[in-house]
Amino acid sequence: MKTDKNIQDIDAFGDDHVGSSADTPLRSDAFKLSPDEKIDIIKDDVRHILETLGLDLNDDSLKGTPLRVAKMFVKEIFGGLSPDKKPNASTFDNKYKYGEMLVEKNITVYSTCEHHLLPIVGKAHVAYISNGTVIGLSKMNRIVDYYAKRPQVQERLTIQIVKELQEALGTEDVACVMDAKHLCVNSRGIRDVASSTVTSEFGGQFKNPETRREFLDYIKLDTDF
Repeated sequence: MKTDKNIQDIDAFGDDHVGSSADTPLRSDAFKLSPDEKIDIIKDDVRHILETLGLDLNDDSLKGTPLRVAKMFVKEIFGGLSPDKKPNASTFDNKYKYGEMLVEKNITVYSTCEHHLLPIVGKAHVAYISNGTVIGLSKMNRIVDYYAKRPQVQERLTIQIVKELQEALGTEDVACVMDAKHLCVNSRGIRDVASSTVTSEFGGQFKNPETRREFLDYIKLDTDF
């Protein structure tokens, strides 16, 4: 049966950390339904999952869970799938002529592994060198948060952050390093609670070893104030 073959393919894939592309894989009709319509459908699907597991959804503690989970999926942890939630990356002329790299470090990352729908939690460090344009500091955090709020693999997330900033700033001179824990590794499977995953993407001048080293030295600085 085709279904049995699909199950065998998934089992063979196992826990391999593989991403399909640098773009989030969305269907052509991804935005046909409104958020409320999506919540209504997901609510019923979550109810079915919980009932299949044998839980009594008439219990006071559980009866609101399907709706809570549906709202969380659409409006919170997967909110980055909605184009209307994309932050407006306002940029400004670099009138003070700051010519060195700017580093925004220790940006909190909360994302979700697309393989098991378990949390990814960590920190992102982002830098750019202005070519005449600067971006508001909070916008860097918002860009990270926007792309994190979708089913992800860390490699893709790192690339998407850099690409978005390159487009906003009109320069290739952007870099991102991310260090994160994956609960699909920490809480299940191998259950290695100590391990974390580090990814990086370097564009433009950051491909130069000296510039890259300067960036990496910056993110090592102690920030306990």
